[in-house]
Amino acid sequence: MKIGVLTSSRADYGIYLPLLQKMKNDYFFEIEIIAFGTHLSRLHGYTLTDIEKDKYNCIHKISSLISNDDEQSIASSYGLTVLKFADFWKMHRYDLVLCLGDRFEMCAAVQAGIPFEVKFAHLHGGETTLGAIDNIYRHQITLASFLHFTATETFTDKVRSLTNSDNNIFTVGALSLSDIKSFIPVEKQAFYEKFIIPSEEFALVTFHPETISSNDNIQYAQEMKNALATISEKIFVVITMPNADTQGSIYRKEIQKLKTEKPEKVLLIENFGKINYFSAMHYSKILIGNTSSGILEAASFGKYVINVGDRQKGRAQSSNIIDCKFEESCIVLAFDKALKLEKYEGENIYFKDHAANNIINIIKEFL
Repeated sequence: MKIGVLTSSRADYGIYLPLLQKMKNDYFFEIEIIAFGTHLSRLHGYTLTDIEKDKYNCIHKISSLISNDDEQSIASSYGLTVLKFADFWKMHRYDLVLCLGDRFEMCAAVQAGIPFEVKFAHLHGGETTLGAIDNIYRHQITLASFLHFTATETFTDKVRSLTNSDNNIFTVGALSLSDIKSFIPVEKQAFYEKFIIPSEEFALVTFHPETISSNDNIQYAQEMKNALATISEKIFVVITMPNADTQGSIYRKEIQKLKTEKPEKVLLIENFGKINYFSAMHYSKILIGNTSSGILEAASFGKYVINVGDRQKGRAQSSNIIDCKFEESCIVLAFDKALKLEKYEGENIYFKDHAANNIINIIKEFL
């Protein structure tokens, strides 16, 4: 079976990995990676090299991302991605194409495939993020897809509602957690030395813009920077840099200012890669920001998460999440509260055993 895999960012590629590793070793599947979006962006770490290290037989490279991140540039990138993929789908045929999540580039690639009757299998559909326009892109991808692999029953119900159908929808859990029970972090000293982290506790931080509150992002970025400056006096701060969202550069600018002001207290990472990112989560004291990994994955590492603002609003949460407003004082107060807590021992509502194997078995039975 010939499978295409759409990957537009470090984030979705890391989520795919448990599934791709199993498919590579299964003679039933012929995999072709279709890499685009920030994978080919030097500004975002040129993460195509991470894919190439995994030695797939075929990696297609499609460059369609405009470097600016204002609204016009995002819309232009969307249109350019549609045009590039119109040519791609005309030339390439697959039994099934995997797509994941809610990025605008992913949505554009999928929309271009509709006239070609491409069979898409969508992972992580049905979720809700009211603070990001990704919410719209995610639902558009759902409507264009043939198969649906959701993380929870709540999201399955949402997909049923969107598609007005009970067919082809499977609740498999969060794919990124598929092999989490057997995950072994990078040895602690080696990890700390590789990324030049002091031998002390640290907070793992990831902030993205709130893309439906674009007029507020300048203020939000400043609130973030001020809060992290205060927090950095209490704990070392490791920051992973924002993705290519609308106005993401505003946050990058404030983060880089913080690094200049607190060079001994703050570390900036463009791209950890999945193993190192999970290792960072494992060794961290706490997570801070508004990224989906805090919602989906942190509970499986026993970590509490300061979830800031509305970007993830509407997404189902485990009991490790501490929500707060996008205000300096609220972020610092929530951090002080969480710092006193011991390891989180509750469940992760996104975890189901053998997610990758279940997806593979469903695809084999279905097609």
